[in-house]
Amino acid sequence: MYLIKSPSLLKWYYPSLVWNKSRTDKVIYLTFDDGPIPDVTDFVLKTLNSFKAKATFFCIGDNIVKHPQVYERLCAAGHRIGNHTFNHLKGWKTDTDTYVQNFSKCQEITGTTLFRPPYGRIKKAQINRIKTLHPNIQIIMWDVLSGDFDTKLSRENCLQNVIKHTENGSIIVFHDSLKAFDRLQYALPRTLKHLQDQGYTFSTL
Repeated sequence: MYLIKSPSLLKWYYPSLVWNKSRTDKVIYLTFDDGPIPDVTDFVLKTLNSFKAKATFFCIGDNIVKHPQVYERLCAAGHRIGNHTFNHLKGWKTDTDTYVQNFSKCQEITGTTLFRPPYGRIKKAQINRIKTLHPNIQIIMWDVLSGDFDTKLSRENCLQNVIKHTENGSIIVFHDSLKAFDRLQYALPRTLKHLQDQGYTFSTL
């Protein structure tokens, strides 16, 4: 089970995390988790470029090591890079020392000030340790989850998840992963067109 729109209770419980940006400006923050992956990430880059849109990519360190050329293309395109741990660890099921070490291994490669915990699952002790080690780190969550990772979700419903719940300042999650690719191929260009037609612009975090 997962929630498309992040509830206020979660935002209250984790006040130090970033859930959305300003609700005043018609700006959307597209984010992509789990890459870089050949073909999939390249599709995303091509699609974003066709709409002259910028986005933020939360990369898995192990995928960067496996696919350095894809990562180089991603960086060269002017998008923002975020840390998504080295091995996509779930914080709730990982001890804090191991989790922070895995975060740091990815951080050595990316050198970013942005971090998104895989699955959105992170303990307060892990948050505190990471912020102590890296005071400039922003831990980025989201307020709209596309559900593109859900193989039981139809392409159209994936698109509607985003269109129905997006508002000014929304941080939207897609995945540049093989698992999500079928729904991503359908939903991403249609999301960009719909939101652009509504007068939104797209920015990096």
